[in-house]
Amino acid sequence: MPFPRSPRRALLPLLLVSALGLSACSALGTLPIGADGATGSATAGAATATTAPGGTPGTQPSPAPSSTQAKPAPSSTAAAPSVSAPASVDGRPTVAAALKQIPTKGRAPKTGYVRTEVFGVAWKDVDRNGCDTRNDILARDLTAVKYKPGTRECVVLSGALAEPYTGTTIHFVRGQGTSQAVQIDHVVALSDAWQKGAQELTQAQREQLANDPLNLLAVDGPSNARKSDGDAATWLPPKKSYRCSYVARQAAVKLKYGLWMTQGEKDAITRVISSCPTQTLPAA
Repeated sequence: MPFPRSPRRALLPLLLVSALGLSACSALGTLPIGADGATGSATAGAATATTAPGGTPGTQPSPAPSSTQAKPAPSSTAAAPSVSAPASVDGRPTVAAALKQIPTKGRAPKTGYVRTEVFGVAWKDVDRNGCDTRNDILARDLTAVKYKPGTRECVVLSGALAEPYTGTTIHFVRGQGTSQAVQIDHVVALSDAWQKGAQELTQAQREQLANDPLNLLAVDGPSNARKSDGDAATWLPPKKSYRCSYVARQAAVKLKYGLWMTQGEKDAITRVISSCPTQTLPAA
Protein backbone atom coordinates (compact mmCIF):
# COMPACT_ATOMS: atom_id res chain seq x y z
CA MET A 1 0.00 0.00 0.00
CA PRO A 2 1.69 3.20 -1.12
CA PHE A 3 2.30 5.84 1.41
CA PRO A 4 0.56 9.18 0.91
CA ARG A 5 2.87 11.88 -0.58
CA SER A 6 4.09 14.47 1.88
CA PRO A 7 2.45 17.87 1.27
CA ARG A 8 5.80 19.50 1.63
CA ARG A 9 7.39 17.38 -1.08
CA ALA A 10 4.41 17.98 -3.38
CA LEU A 11 4.86 21.76 -3.27
CA LEU A 12 8.58 21.65 -4.12
CA PRO A 13 8.21 21.36 -7.94
CA LEU A 14 5.72 24.21 -7.99
CA LEU A 15 8.07 26.41 -6.05
CA LEU A 16 10.92 25.61 -8.45
CA VAL A 17 8.81 26.50 -11.52
CA SER A 18 7.67 29.78 -9.99
CA ALA A 19 11.24 30.74 -9.14
CA LEU A 20 12.41 30.03 -12.71
CA GLY A 21 9.54 32.12 -14.10
CA LEU A 22 10.32 35.09 -11.93
CA SER A 23 13.97 34.89 -12.86
CA ALA A 24 13.12 34.91 -16.58
CA CYS A 25 10.78 37.88 -16.22
CA SER A 26 13.44 39.75 -14.31
CA ALA A 27 15.97 39.08 -17.04
CA LEU A 28 13.59 40.29 -19.78
CA GLY A 29 12.85 43.38 -17.79
CA THR A 30 16.52 44.44 -17.88
CA LEU A 31 16.75 44.50 -21.70
CA PRO A 32 17.55 48.06 -22.90
CA ILE A 33 14.53 49.59 -24.65
CA GLY A 34 14.98 49.72 -28.42
CA ALA A 35 18.18 47.68 -28.41
CA ASP A 36 16.66 45.05 -30.69
CA GLY A 37 13.51 46.82 -31.89
CA ALA A 38 11.41 45.62 -28.87
CA THR A 39 10.63 47.12 -25.52
CA GLY A 40 9.92 43.97 -23.54
CA SER A 41 6.23 44.66 -23.97
CA ALA A 42 4.60 42.75 -26.80
CA THR A 43 2.01 45.48 -27.30
CA ALA A 44 4.54 48.33 -27.40
CA GLY A 45 6.84 46.33 -29.62
CA ALA A 46 4.08 45.78 -32.15
CA ALA A 47 3.35 49.50 -32.21
CA THR A 48 6.93 50.56 -32.93
CA ALA A 49 8.17 47.75 -35.15
CA THR A 50 8.28 48.27 -38.89
CA THR A 51 8.97 45.97 -41.76
CA ALA A 52 12.37 46.39 -43.30
CA PRO A 53 13.05 45.49 -46.93
CA GLY A 54 12.68 41.74 -47.35
CA GLY A 55 9.93 41.51 -44.74
CA THR A 56 12.24 41.53 -41.70
CA PRO A 57 10.86 43.49 -38.77
CA GLY A 58 13.10 46.37 -37.83
CA THR A 59 13.12 49.72 -36.18
CA GLN A 60 11.52 52.84 -37.60
CA PRO A 61 14.48 54.91 -38.78
CA SER A 62 14.67 58.44 -37.46
CA PRO A 63 13.93 60.90 -40.27
CA ALA A 64 17.00 62.72 -41.52
CA PRO A 65 16.85 66.44 -40.78
CA SER A 66 15.64 68.35 -43.82
CA SER A 67 18.09 70.95 -45.02
CA THR A 68 15.30 73.00 -46.60
CA GLN A 69 13.31 73.01 -43.38
CA ALA A 70 16.31 73.91 -41.27
CA LYS A 71 17.50 76.65 -43.62
CA PRO A 72 14.97 78.07 -46.09
CA ALA A 73 16.38 79.07 -49.44
CA PRO A 74 16.76 82.84 -49.70
CA SER A 75 14.47 84.65 -52.10
CA SER A 76 16.12 85.53 -55.41
CA THR A 77 14.50 88.96 -55.45
CA ALA A 78 13.73 91.30 -52.62
CA ALA A 79 10.07 91.92 -51.96
CA ALA A 80 8.83 95.18 -53.42
CA PRO A 81 7.98 97.78 -50.76
CA SER A 82 4.41 98.96 -50.47
CA VAL A 83 3.92 102.45 -51.84
CA SER A 84 1.37 104.88 -50.46
CA ALA A 85 0.62 107.27 -53.30
CA PRO A 86 -2.26 109.46 -54.47
CA ALA A 87 -4.25 108.34 -57.49
CA SER A 88 -3.38 111.56 -59.32
CA VAL A 89 -1.41 114.76 -59.00
CA ASP A 90 -2.61 117.95 -60.75
CA GLY A 91 -5.09 115.88 -62.70
CA ARG A 92 -2.54 113.38 -64.02
CA PRO A 93 -2.56 109.73 -62.87
CA THR A 94 0.40 108.54 -60.82
CA VAL A 95 2.51 105.54 -61.73
CA ALA A 96 1.23 103.76 -58.62
CA ALA A 97 -2.35 104.18 -59.82
CA ALA A 98 -1.44 102.99 -63.33
CA LEU A 99 0.17 99.82 -61.99
CA LYS A 100 -3.15 98.83 -60.44
CA GLN A 101 -4.82 99.04 -63.86
CA ILE A 102 -2.16 97.11 -65.78
CA PRO A 103 -2.72 93.32 -65.76
CA THR A 104 -0.08 91.00 -64.32
CA LYS A 105 0.76 87.93 -66.40
CA GLY A 106 3.68 85.82 -67.53
CA ARG A 107 5.43 86.33 -70.85
CA ALA A 108 3.78 84.87 -73.93
CA PRO A 109 6.00 82.94 -76.39
CA LYS A 110 8.10 85.06 -78.73
CA THR A 111 6.96 82.88 -81.61
CA GLY A 112 6.22 84.87 -84.77
CA TYR A 113 8.15 87.99 -83.77
CA VAL A 114 9.77 89.60 -86.79
CA ARG A 115 10.17 93.33 -86.24
CA THR A 116 9.56 94.49 -89.80
CA GLU A 117 6.59 92.18 -90.26
CA VAL A 118 4.63 92.70 -87.04
CA PHE A 119 5.60 96.32 -86.25
CA GLY A 120 6.39 97.62 -89.73
CA VAL A 121 9.65 98.91 -91.14
CA ALA A 122 11.57 101.61 -89.32
CA TRP A 123 10.93 104.52 -89.47
CA LYS A 124 7.57 105.42 -90.94
CA ASP A 125 5.95 108.81 -91.26
CA VAL A 126 2.83 107.78 -89.35
CA ASP A 127 1.78 111.34 -88.53
CA ARG A 128 2.12 112.35 -92.22
CA ASN A 129 4.13 115.49 -91.49
CA GLY A 130 6.65 114.73 -94.22
CA CYS A 131 9.38 113.51 -91.83
CA ASP A 132 10.10 109.97 -90.65
CA THR A 133 9.79 109.14 -86.97
CA ARG A 134 13.53 109.06 -86.25
CA ASN A 135 14.01 112.64 -87.44
CA ASP A 136 10.88 113.72 -85.56
CA ILE A 137 12.35 112.43 -82.28
CA LEU A 138 15.81 113.88 -82.95
CA ALA A 139 14.22 117.27 -83.59
CA ARG A 140 12.21 116.97 -80.38
CA ASP A 141 15.01 115.80 -78.06
CA LEU A 142 18.07 117.66 -79.38
CA THR A 143 18.93 121.31 -78.95
CA ALA A 144 20.82 123.61 -81.33
CA VAL A 145 19.44 121.53 -84.17
CA LYS A 146 20.65 122.04 -87.74
CA TYR A 147 18.73 120.58 -90.66
CA LYS A 148 19.75 119.40 -94.07
CA PRO A 149 18.94 122.12 -96.57
CA GLY A 150 16.05 121.46 -98.88
CA THR A 151 14.30 119.02 -96.49
CA ARG A 152 11.85 121.57 -95.04
CA GLU A 153 13.52 121.23 -91.66
CA CYS A 154 13.07 117.50 -91.61
CA VAL A 155 16.43 115.72 -91.80
CA VAL A 156 18.52 116.51 -88.69
CA LEU A 157 22.21 117.05 -89.44
CA SER A 158 23.50 117.89 -85.97
CA GLY A 159 22.52 118.91 -82.47
CA ALA A 160 23.25 118.45 -78.78
CA LEU A 161 21.56 115.76 -76.70
CA ALA A 162 21.22 115.99 -72.93
CA GLU A 163 21.26 112.21 -72.73
CA PRO A 164 18.71 110.98 -70.16
CA TYR A 165 20.10 107.50 -69.39
CA THR A 166 23.67 108.52 -68.55
CA GLY A 167 23.40 112.22 -67.78
CA THR A 168 26.07 113.10 -70.35
CA THR A 169 25.90 115.48 -73.30
CA ILE A 170 26.30 113.96 -76.76
CA HIS A 171 27.09 116.09 -79.79
CA PHE A 172 25.22 114.43 -82.61
CA VAL A 173 26.47 114.60 -86.17
CA ARG A 174 24.63 112.81 -88.93
CA GLY A 175 26.82 110.56 -91.04
CA GLN A 176 28.24 107.09 -91.51
CA GLY A 177 29.97 106.03 -88.31
CA THR A 178 28.54 108.92 -86.25
CA SER A 179 24.75 108.69 -86.47
CA GLN A 180 24.59 105.62 -84.21
CA ALA A 181 26.07 107.56 -81.29
CA VAL A 182 22.47 108.66 -80.77
CA GLN A 183 19.79 106.01 -81.19
CA ILE A 184 16.02 106.11 -80.83
CA ASP A 185 15.01 103.79 -78.01
CA HIS A 186 11.64 102.09 -77.74
CA VAL A 187 11.15 102.60 -74.01
CA VAL A 188 8.89 99.55 -74.04
CA ALA A 189 10.96 97.35 -76.32
CA LEU A 190 8.99 95.96 -79.25
CA SER A 191 10.00 92.39 -78.44
CA ASP A 192 8.82 92.90 -74.86
CA ALA A 193 5.55 94.39 -76.12
CA TRP A 194 5.05 91.41 -78.44
CA GLN A 195 5.35 88.99 -75.52
CA LYS A 196 3.03 91.03 -73.31
CA GLY A 197 -0.07 91.66 -75.34
CA ALA A 198 0.89 93.24 -78.67
CA GLN A 199 0.12 89.98 -80.46
CA GLU A 200 -3.52 90.79 -79.78
CA LEU A 201 -3.31 94.24 -81.39
CA THR A 202 -4.06 94.95 -85.03
CA GLN A 203 -1.23 95.61 -87.47
CA ALA A 204 -2.13 99.29 -87.54
CA GLN A 205 -2.06 99.50 -83.73
CA ARG A 206 1.34 97.81 -83.59
CA GLU A 207 2.78 100.21 -86.16
CA GLN A 208 1.37 103.10 -84.15
CA LEU A 209 3.05 101.70 -81.01
CA ALA A 210 6.38 101.39 -82.82
CA ASN A 211 6.24 105.05 -83.89
CA ASP A 212 4.46 106.63 -80.92
CA PRO A 213 6.50 109.55 -79.48
CA LEU A 214 5.30 108.45 -76.03
CA ASN A 215 7.37 105.29 -76.45
CA LEU A 216 10.44 106.89 -78.03
CA LEU A 217 13.52 108.66 -76.68
CA ALA A 218 16.78 109.79 -78.27
CA VAL A 219 19.47 108.12 -76.15
CA ASP A 220 23.08 107.04 -75.93
CA GLY A 221 23.70 104.26 -78.47
CA PRO A 222 25.74 101.92 -76.21
CA SER A 223 23.18 102.23 -73.39
CA ASN A 224 20.40 101.34 -75.80
CA ALA A 225 22.35 98.27 -76.93
CA ARG A 226 22.90 97.14 -73.33
CA LYS A 227 19.21 97.50 -72.56
CA SER A 228 18.29 95.40 -75.61
CA ASP A 229 14.69 94.18 -75.14
CA GLY A 230 14.79 94.17 -71.33
CA ASP A 231 12.01 95.42 -69.10
CA ALA A 232 12.36 97.23 -65.77
CA ALA A 233 13.14 93.94 -64.01
CA THR A 234 16.31 93.45 -66.07
CA TRP A 235 17.47 96.98 -66.98
CA LEU A 236 17.17 100.50 -65.61
CA PRO A 237 19.02 103.66 -66.66
CA PRO A 238 22.43 104.11 -65.01
CA LYS A 239 21.41 107.65 -64.04
CA LYS A 240 19.33 106.88 -60.95
CA SER A 241 17.63 110.28 -60.84
CA TYR A 242 16.02 109.53 -64.21
CA ARG A 243 14.56 106.15 -63.24
CA CYS A 244 11.27 107.56 -61.96
CA SER A 245 10.60 109.27 -65.29
CA TYR A 246 11.72 106.17 -67.18
CA VAL A 247 9.35 103.72 -65.47
CA ALA A 248 6.55 106.30 -65.68
CA ARG A 249 6.92 106.30 -69.47
CA GLN A 250 6.90 102.49 -69.58
CA ALA A 251 3.74 102.38 -67.47
CA ALA A 252 2.07 105.01 -69.67
CA VAL A 253 2.79 103.02 -72.84
CA LYS A 254 1.56 99.73 -71.42
CA LEU A 255 -1.59 101.34 -70.09
CA LYS A 256 -2.31 103.11 -73.39
CA TYR A 257 -1.96 99.98 -75.52
CA GLY A 258 -3.48 97.47 -73.10
CA LEU A 259 -0.23 95.57 -72.54
CA TRP A 260 0.57 93.66 -69.38
CA MET A 261 3.54 93.34 -67.03
CA THR A 262 5.16 90.39 -65.30
CA GLN A 263 5.18 90.33 -61.50
CA GLY A 264 8.94 90.88 -61.51
CA GLU A 265 8.53 93.93 -63.71
CA LYS A 266 5.86 95.42 -61.46
CA ASP A 267 7.98 94.77 -58.39
CA ALA A 268 10.95 96.54 -59.98
CA ILE A 269 8.84 99.58 -60.88
CA THR A 270 7.32 99.65 -57.40
CA ARG A 271 10.80 99.73 -55.87
CA VAL A 272 11.71 102.67 -58.11
CA ILE A 273 8.62 104.74 -57.32
CA SER A 274 8.95 104.12 -53.59
CA SER A 275 11.35 107.10 -53.72
CA CYS A 276 8.98 109.18 -55.88
CA PRO A 277 5.40 108.16 -55.00
CA THR A 278 3.89 111.25 -56.62
CA GLN A 279 5.49 110.53 -60.02
CA THR A 280 2.86 110.98 -62.73
CA LEU A 281 2.55 109.51 -66.19
CA PRO A 282 3.93 111.65 -69.05
CA ALA A 283 1.47 113.24 -71.44
CA ALA A 284 3.59 112.34 -74.49
